[in-house]
Amino acid sequence: MEPGRSQGHGVVQDNEKMRAWDIVSDEELLIAARHAPDAFAAFYRRHEKPVLSFFLRRTADPELALDLTAETFAAVLCSSHRFKAGPEPARAWLFGIACNTLAMSRRKGRVEQRARRKLGMPPLEVDDALVERLEALAATDLLGDRIDGLPVDQRRALLARVVDEREYADIATELRCSEAVVRKRVSRALQTLRTEMNSSP
Repeated sequence: MEPGRSQGHGVVQDNEKMRAWDIVSDEELLIAARHAPDAFAAFYRRHEKPVLSFFLRRTADPELALDLTAETFAAVLCSSHRFKAGPEPARAWLFGIACNTLAMSRRKGRVEQRARRKLGMPPLEVDDALVERLEALAATDLLGDRIDGLPVDQRRALLARVVDEREYADIATELRCSEAVVRKRVSRALQTLRTEMNSSP
């Protein structure tokens, strides 16, 4: 051990590096991910929950949603060298891959594993504890069909704020409107959901 160097020094450096990536934009993370695994790890941490929620809402099957999420991020990593920053946010590119992964799995009747095989990733091992956590997430995933019935502008604002836990300013930039408009859309969506829940038998 070097003089004056504690055993935890390397861990501290790693944590500092992780925090540094966490403040970088999605676009920068995807470009850096071609050469820096930590950049992709930060991108994954930032978007894992929204992608998993996306699949849970559309499949209502926790294990399938987890499998689709794994394949989506593997495909993102394999395709990162083709990503180019443009007017659309990197998030839109990510969810485009998620949509393609879901569509392909429906056509073939199974989840594609091509990207994971290319990366040499082992098959997913899903234990009972993980399934329980996923089922709990599915059960609380914004009332399932009710949120799909919201107007598109309210649904997008609500999902971005409540599911993705993003800041109003960030959402406003993506939706190209003011923060006040985003807040109003979220408020209206929540009021609609609350009314529907109260009127349900």
